[in-house]
Amino acid sequence: MQAPFKFAALIIPMCILAATAQAQLYKSVGPDGKVTYSDTPPPANQKLVETKTIATSQDVTNLPYELKLAASKNPVVIYTTSNCKPCNDGKNFLKGAGIPFLEKTVKTSADSDKLKQISGDIQLPFMTVGSNKFHGYNQDDWKAAVTAAGYPDSNRLPASYVYPPAESAAPASKADPAPAKKNLPETAPAPVPTKSTENDNGFRF
Repeated sequence: MQAPFKFAALIIPMCILAATAQAQLYKSVGPDGKVTYSDTPPPANQKLVETKTIATSQDVTNLPYELKLAASKNPVVIYTTSNCKPCNDGKNFLKGAGIPFLEKTVKTSADSDKLKQISGDIQLPFMTVGSNKFHGYNQDDWKAAVTAAGYPDSNRLPASYVYPPAESAAPASKADPAPAKKNLPETAPAPVPTKSTENDNGFRF
């Protein structure tokens, strides 16, 4: 009579892992031409351009049970940008504590829009632990957050574990058509250089 319970005990954790492994990202264009990225389907007045499946958690198959359970139920995602000391401090803290996480980089205007959409702010680093959000880096707050989420107090990551590479907060779509070339008149003014986001201009640390 105990066999069904043993079977259920094996199936339920597997379902949890599968459910948190992927999510849908929707790219849509509104009547005003503004491109929006969202994890929910766009409203009727916006044109859906692309639906993309994205990873929301890592492969936790080979992690110790306690760490695997915490990473499955409360995945950690950190948003960073270049030349950002607090971002590096936050990543170093998570790695030192043995917390598996995904890193999303904010370098373009689309990345910035995505950050604002998720966090409501432009402060970096920005971290999510499950559904909880944390603006800026504060070691005490981050430590309390991962502890409350069930992560072990000591580093339990296997020595062979490799963190996944960072990816754009708003990855460019391969399906986006190339912009049409226009024949400009010889007297057309030179285009105004766009402001580089490489030096993290406009972000608060």
